[in-house]
Amino acid sequence: MKKNNSIASFWRRYKADYLYILPFMLIFFVFTVLPVGISMILSFTRFDIVQAPVFVGLDNYFRLFLDDSLFPIALKNTLLLAIITGPAGFMLSLLLAWILNELGDKTRAILTLLFYSPVISGGAYSIWAIIYSGDAYGFLNGILMNLGIAYKPIQWLTDSDYMLGSAIAVMLWMSFGAGFLSFIAGFKNVDPKMYEAAAIDGIKNRYQEMWYITLPSMKPQLMFGAVMSITGAFGTGSVITALYGFPSTNYSLYTMVHLLQDYGNVRYEMGYASAIATILFVIMMAINMIVQKLLAGKDE
Repeated sequence: MKKNNSIASFWRRYKADYLYILPFMLIFFVFTVLPVGISMILSFTRFDIVQAPVFVGLDNYFRLFLDDSLFPIALKNTLLLAIITGPAGFMLSLLLAWILNELGDKTRAILTLLFYSPVISGGAYSIWAIIYSGDAYGFLNGILMNLGIAYKPIQWLTDSDYMLGSAIAVMLWMSFGAGFLSFIAGFKNVDPKMYEAAAIDGIKNRYQEMWYITLPSMKPQLMFGAVMSITGAFGTGSVITALYGFPSTNYSLYTMVHLLQDYGNVRYEMGYASAIATILFVIMMAINMIVQKLLAGKDE
């Protein structure tokens, strides 16, 4: 009886709070949790959209790991791009946010918009297509040939020797997203009194302030930025498809997202595509958990 009373009092106290977040929770459940759950269930079936799903157990996973020759290529390229661009994009966004935080409000607002614009700009890919143009009139080829570094145009978008490096540059340029904005907000939310107290305790320069005061105070923003960087790195697909085609030359930039699109959007093997999506989801969740443990404090 006492337990029921405590539940009732808890509900009366926080009823308004839960009612406010109820619309978001419903939308999140319907459009995120439910699709993920359905996809996991479909991964154990053979489903082509037209006919009803047929339960096949672990056949899709056996086929994926044992028979699909493109799966190792896609997994390798995905992990390689994520390992390089995820941490690099995170550190680059944090460093740039720190630099912008030292500027005036108007200058910071303008530069933040300029750096964030690639994420919201639909024409960003066309800019890189011009930069990486395979003739002598492409921006990058023109600069290299004028400087005498290259003697003939480099095929940045079709030559397997250059595709990975050029793709990493594009992905880093596109990495200034929501995580970058959260870092900007995090720097502004640090209490200035903490710096004054730190100076009394012996903090002598801006780098010590950054390490001992700023970063520990920005732990929620750092966590959010890390998750967004990892998610973005593992979800690379549209950028590569727009610039390098689908599939890319010799499958040099063929990722898990491309493998998923191949079986889901082209072949309509939705059960097999769901198995691919489930594996990708598990990998992303595992890495996110590792990152959260690395960024979490000892007291958490």
